[in-house]
Amino acid sequence: MLKKNVIVASLLSMSMLLGGCGGGDKAPEQQAAGNKVFRYGTVAYSTSNENAGLNPHFSYHGWTTLRYGVGETLFRFNDQMQPEPWLAEKYEQIDEKTVKIYLKDKIIFSNGHKLTGAAVKACLEDLMKNHKRAAAALQLEEITADGQTVTIKTKEKSPALINALCDPYGCIIDMEAGTADNLKISGTGPFIAASLTPTEVHLKKNPSYWGGEVKLDEVIVRSIPDGDTLTLALQNKELDAAQGLPYASLKLFQENKDFSISSAATSRVFQAAMNYETPALQDDKVRQAVSMAIDKNKFTSVLLRGNGYPAVGPFPTFMGYGPDKLKEAGYDPAKAKELLAEAGYRDTNGDGYVDKDGRNLELRWLTYTLRQELPLLAEAAQSYLKDIGIKVSVNATDSYNDFLKKGEWDIFAMAFVAAPTGDPEYYFNTHVAPESAYNRGHYSSPAVTALLDELHHEFDPKKRRELALKLSQQVLDDHAIFYASHLKMNLVMQKNVSGFAAHPSDYYEINAAVDKKE
Repeated sequence: MLKKNVIVASLLSMSMLLGGCGGGDKAPEQQAAGNKVFRYGTVAYSTSNENAGLNPHFSYHGWTTLRYGVGETLFRFNDQMQPEPWLAEKYEQIDEKTVKIYLKDKIIFSNGHKLTGAAVKACLEDLMKNHKRAAAALQLEEITADGQTVTIKTKEKSPALINALCDPYGCIIDMEAGTADNLKISGTGPFIAASLTPTEVHLKKNPSYWGGEVKLDEVIVRSIPDGDTLTLALQNKELDAAQGLPYASLKLFQENKDFSISSAATSRVFQAAMNYETPALQDDKVRQAVSMAIDKNKFTSVLLRGNGYPAVGPFPTFMGYGPDKLKEAGYDPAKAKELLAEAGYRDTNGDGYVDKDGRNLELRWLTYTLRQELPLLAEAAQSYLKDIGIKVSVNATDSYNDFLKKGEWDIFAMAFVAAPTGDPEYYFNTHVAPESAYNRGHYSSPAVTALLDELHHEFDPKKRRELALKLSQQVLDDHAIFYASHLKMNLVMQKNVSGFAAHPSDYYEINAAVDKKE
């Protein structure tokens, strides 16, 4: 277990990496008398392309726009991941393909322009032209504007349209300001970007914010991917708050009265997909044995130090789609050994590994290191599968896409936000539908395809929930994907920070209410 004095002794030299986080390197703007500056360190900073900056119509940059209070969406999620109006006042479902959205009055963009139906129309049309994921999810056919209303018609039935508009790509920006200069993105949020690099965004208060008093004058969000460096910076008060601390470091702050922690269960799931092109994994008994061999309860309680929730299916309990309503065989290594024997795998030469036709059963576990949980899951899986006689070689690489493309893997473990729109359809469309983007194992099930078609056309929330449960159960019954755990998000902050809270969506962080006592 990490001790505070060990961290300080071993990481003192790393503090130099933080540069302007503290000390005498403060930017002139930070030196202004009376300015209240909030310094936030995170491993989740997502502006990797400086040229795209905060443009939500580029890749996943909308996460940065939304997380750090520059942009806002027409609807947002509450703590139960149900959509509620934000920039919108209300909406009316005209028919199965048409929704009329009424906008709040007197909202203005950071450049002083008013939020109108025409402004929303221009923004959404630009989004459709430039964002493939949004275009595929929203399926917009026609947008019309009239004063403070905007009417959206989709190409097909769209039961989850309002949910999809909560996605960060849906941040409404003023297209009159354009997107060519990323610092001139004009949103409706409490902050405006003053400067931006691939590792830092500097924000200033939006003096004309529509949603109430903005407590902070400036915010500096810094990308600090090294967990030990992040830990040291928070300990040394070079940061006011941090996200993504190593689990081994959290106890240092849990037991320290100078810090507080805000936690929330999220829909980010850590899962492992089976490759149906691997001969051994074409046998359901082998896939089932793999799933039953890994103790996910111990994984979350020991390796994640209680900072996760064992998963049964893709969704956490609070969403109502499982795991309490689903059934799985669970951890049973003895039964897993029996299944391998039934599939013809036995240890015939006494080397500790089962074999068939003279060859050991060896599986290639592919994952990446950008999420600290994944190497830990790989380590656990390797040990647990060895116990039932399966030899596992781990390839933890951030060049994992190269191996996926070449088919050089048998089990691929990844992290994924299963319900970014608070609706279950997105996950199944991307992971288990034939030819879908994340169905890398080429899983195919007629039952799943039929259920997906029903879900896509069903508007009734209760029936959508029932269909989602059936889909999850089918994937579990086929042992196509092993679900290990859900993320427990932790925001650690100095005791003088208020209004900064973790949210199940993983979207909302910096807002007008965030404050710090000097």
